[in-house]
Amino acid sequence: MREKKINSKVGIKEPVPTFSACFGAAFLPLHPTVYAEMLAEKMKKHNCNAWLINTGWSGGKYGIGKVSIIIFYVVIFDCIHDGTLEKVKTKTSEVFGLHIPEHCPGVADNILFPKNTWNDPVYIYKKNNKTKNFYRLDMKRI
Repeated sequence: MREKKINSKVGIKEPVPTFSACFGAAFLPLHPTVYAEMLAEKMKKHNCNAWLINTGWSGGKYGIGKVSIIIFYVVIFDCIHDGTLEKVKTKTSEVFGLHIPEHCPGVADNILFPKNTWNDPVYIYKKNNKTKNFYRLDMKRI
């Protein structure tokens, strides 16, 4: 998901999500699910994991939150590469069903669960559901 930036001259006061399947629908000759299935097959064949890392916004909506601190993600990458995160207990996220490590050495636990950095848990829950629905609608569209 990409977002249109704030631009008061054209009336955009909050980032607006825009979608493109697999971030490149115009360049994909086949349906995105074909590529997802190919990836899943190769991952199974080579016995490897995929890690989705939130390197974006944390702590609140635009104007309140901030871009996440990059050093945390360097530590997370290191823990992925050395196998540390494969050994820790995970928790399933409410909206997306992702398995999130409960702890990563050198990283504050709330960073692993971005919703815990927001003052308004109801707002972030609704925002996450809205994002999930954008993805669902986009997949139906293509």
